[in-house]
Order: sequence, then C-alpha cells, then structure tokens
Amino acid sequence: MAEAIEGGIEGTMAPRPAAGPTVDSRIAESPSPLPEIRDMPVAMIPEVLRAGLRDFLRAPAFGLFFSGVYALGGIVLWLIFAARGQEWWLTPFILGFPLIAPFAAIGLYEVSRRIEAGEPLDWPSVLGVVFAQKDRQLPSMAVVVLLLFMFWMFIAHMTFALFLGFQAMTNVTSDPWGVLLSGNGPAMLAFGGLVGGVFAAVLFAFTVVGLPLLLDREIDFITAIITSVQAVAANPAAMAIWAMVIAGLLFLGMVPMFLGLLVVLPVLGHASWHIYRNLTE
Repeated sequence: MAEAIEGGIEGTMAPRPAAGPTVDSRIAESPSPLPEIRDMPVAMIPEVLRAGLRDFLRAPAFGLFFSGVYALGGIVLWLIFAARGQEWWLTPFILGFPLIAPFAAIGLYEVSRRIEAGEPLDWPSVLGVVFAQKDRQLPSMAVVVLLLFMFWMFIAHMTFALFLGFQAMTNVTSDPWGVLLSGNGPAMLAFGGLVGGVFAAVLFAFTVVGLPLLLDREIDFITAIITSVQAVAANPAAMAIWAMVIAGLLFLGMVPMFLGLLVVLPVLGHASWHIYRNLTE
C-alpha cells in the first residue's frame, strides 16, 4: 500500500506527458485510445488538494478569471431574487450549483495539463483550447448536465408544493424562514437535500473523469461517461470522500456572497485534474 501511495503521489507531483493528443493546434481526426482505470487510495486526496493549490498559486490569474465567472453568476442570481424579495428560491439553486461546477473548471483543467506537460501558459493558448471545445464533445455533455439541472429545479418546485402546499408559496415571500423552518418545512428541506444529493452523485459519476477525459482525448461523450462511471465504481471509497470534499468546500465558498468560490473553485478544479490523472493510466 505504501508503494502504491508513493507512486500515486509521484504521478501527481512530477510532470509527465499528456495521456492523449492535445487540442492546442488541431482536433484529432481519429478516436483516442481509452485509458485504463486504476485504483486510487483515499490517502491520495490530501495530496491532490495540495497539488491543486500549487497549480492555483502557479497561475492565479487563470484561476481567478474562471472562478470569477462562476461566482459572478451566483451573485447575479442573489441580486435578482433579493430584488424580488424571494431570496428563499436561492436554496434549490445553491443545492444545484455543484451540478454545473465542473464546467467552470474546463479552463482550469487545461492550465493544469499545461503545467504538467511543461507547456507555456498564455491567455491565447488556454482560451483557444477552451473555445475549441465547441467543435468537440463537451457541448453534448453540457446538454446532459443542463437537462439534469432543469429536472432538479422542477423536482425542487414540486417538492415545495407537495410538502407545504400552494398557500405556503404565497406566504413564503413575506416570512420565508418562518415557513421553511416550521411545520413540514424541515422535512421538505431534508427531502429536497436528499434528492439533490442523488442528482449531484449522478452528475459527479458522469463528470469526475468524463470532463477532463473529453478535454484530454478525442473521444465521444457517451464513452467518456461510461469510463467515468467505471472509475467511480472501481474506487467507491475514495470517490465518495472526494465528492463530499467537493460539496463541502463549494458550500463553504458560497457562504460569503459566493466570494469564497474565487479560491475554492480554482483549487478544486486543478485538484480534479490530478484526480483524473491518478485514476487513469
């Protein structure tokens, strides 16, 4: 076990060539070979977090840029609901935000890939790779995530109506916490959190390896999803803990007006690349 952990840490810290063809200058004409899934011990999680922090400190401008777009979206949502006196509707959005967080990390994956491969870090190259994804498989993956996110929002509205009734939907504007924390409110929040957790777990299994794999190799999104699920199934303990780390840090980052995401998201995004590299051969 000690040798496995040491080997995994060395794989995270030491530069190594990219697993497949890159997309800096061209899109591959033929499919890339599939990576082999390998075991990753739970003890690797602190190391990949440290590796993510190192990448963020190595190129902080990129991290702040990509996380700033994500945090700005949260602030805009808060301002919209606050202006309408409906801050309580932020709850399903906050629970659903981890579903779309991986897409905010695409640029961070590319930065970590370049650091790992010893390639130059410049804005035209990094943004060019991100922009080039429109011609590859990432838009198809985005549709899957968007559909699940919209379905989650529908379930959240239905859960509210079923637990609290339509009368509560009119009263919640004037006394949101009184409605949510009394009567069936706590049960509704618990049930909604459980359902949201199921959605997040499904998306996590689809994307934890699927998204960086689509960036790293020329492969179709269905195969990427299957490979990602296989990686999660092969490492249930490590992936469960990693999912909880992601959810916990994202929620902590949302507390101070989403501003904590400016640091949390880049570190998690870079660390997710190292998770992918340690899960695939």
